[in-house]
Amino acid sequence: MFEQKTHEVTVDTVIFTIRKNTLKVLLIQRGHEPFKDRWAIPGGFVGLSENLDEAAKRVLFEKTHVKDVYLEQLYTFGNPGRYPSARVITVSYVALIRSDELELHAQEGLNIQQINWHPVYKLPELAFDHKDILNYAIKRLRARLEYTPIAFQLLPKKFTLTELQRTYESILDTELDKRNFRKKMISLGILKEYDEFTKESSKRPARLYGFNEESIEGRKGLMTAI
Repeated sequence: MFEQKTHEVTVDTVIFTIRKNTLKVLLIQRGHEPFKDRWAIPGGFVGLSENLDEAAKRVLFEKTHVKDVYLEQLYTFGNPGRYPSARVITVSYVALIRSDELELHAQEGLNIQQINWHPVYKLPELAFDHKDILNYAIKRLRARLEYTPIAFQLLPKKFTLTELQRTYESILDTELDKRNFRKKMISLGILKEYDEFTKESSKRPARLYGFNEESIEGRKGLMTAI
C-alpha cells in the first residue's frame, strides 16, 4: 500500500516582455526562507476555493500588482525534491506583455524584497526549480514562433520592421538576415502597412506597420525557413 501524504499545489507565472531590444522575465526577490534573498518566478499556493486560473491571477496581482493579462497554462512540475520542506506540485503559466506602463509593487506583508525585470539569458541564481520552469517557458515561446505571430503581444500597435526583427532575435537569441526576414514577413500577409513613418530627427524615417489580426487566424508555419 502507498503511504498517504499531504500534497500542496502552487501556481508560478512566467511573464516575458521586451525592453531595450532584450527579452526579459519578471522576477521577485524572496524575503524569507526557503531560498531567502534568491530571485524567483512570482508564485504562491492555491486556495481551497480557487481554480488554478483564479489562483494564478490572484497571486500575480498580490506579488507584482500585474493584472488583466492573458495567462496560458504551461506545464506541471512535480519532482519530489523541488521544495525542500514539503511535497509541493506547481502548475506553471506563461504570459507575454508590454511592460512600459506597468507599475510593479507587492502587497504589504509578503516578504518580498524587490521586483524587477531580468534578461532571460543573463539570470541570477533562482530559487526552487525555477530555472527549469523558465527554460521550459523559453522553449515553448520559441516553438510558438514557428506557427503563430506571437510577437504582436510584445510590440506596440504600430512598429517598424526593424523593431519586429529585433523582437524575434531577442526571443531566438540569434541574428536574422534582414533581407530574408522582411521578405518573409511581408509575404505572409499578416502585416498591415500604414501611411505613417517614425519621426526621429536623427534617423531616416521608417514606415510603421501593425499586425492584421484577422489575417493571422489559423495561419501555420509562419516563421519556417526565416
